[in-house]
Amino acid sequence: MVLAIVGGALIGLSASLFWSRNGRIAGVSGVLGGAFHHVGEERRVRLVFLLGLLVAGIVWSRFAVAIAAPALPLAPLAVAGVLVGAGTRLGGGCTSGHGVCGLSRFSFRSLLATLTFIATGALTVFVVRHVLKLWGAS
Repeated sequence: MVLAIVGGALIGLSASLFWSRNGRIAGVSGVLGGAFHHVGEERRVRLVFLLGLLVAGIVWSRFAVAIAAPALPLAPLAVAGVLVGAGTRLGGGCTSGHGVCGLSRFSFRSLLATLTFIATGALTVFVVRHVLKLWGAS
């Protein structure tokens, strides 16, 4: 539970710093999508932000204590990541933009989007584990 609180605090801090430095919401899907369309300083800011996410993940995986989580095959995780990214671009928002930044501004639209993300994720886990009886089925 301590790791979850620390992680949440770091996400909030990074979103606040991004907003105060750039005047924009730190929606990861939007940052990633814009990295391919912008030029100059705007592109550099986006690429540095994305590099920071990558480096933080690598550092966390190398130095953090092991967390009991089922190991899942890389291919389905990669496909899931691409589908989530495509869906967030199509829907005009993402979990970081709505779930962190939007909720902190008391946005009703972000509340609805976040509840939709959570419900869809829960339904997907249920179907994969209990209907299809794949990875980690009980």
